[in-house]
Amino acid sequence: MYEKLVDIIVNYVEVKKENIKPESRFMEDLGFTSFDFMSMLGEIEEALDVEIDQEQAADIRTVQEAADYLSTLV
Repeated sequence: MYEKLVDIIVNYVEVKKENIKPESRFMEDLGFTSFDFMSMLGEIEEALDVEIDQEQAADIRTVQEAADYLSTLV
């Protein structure tokens, strides 16, 4: 799940895959805007055929938190 997530992340921000770490924070470290983050969630929903709870998504700060949450949906 983590690798799939990283593959999607690089479509939204100009960060190399090798520079994305589990502890990387979407906004502070990777440079996501709120719009980028919500757009990425939409792509993840389509790619993985899952429904992301918006309230829970609002609590996600790091790449690992996102991967862990997505693992519970798949």
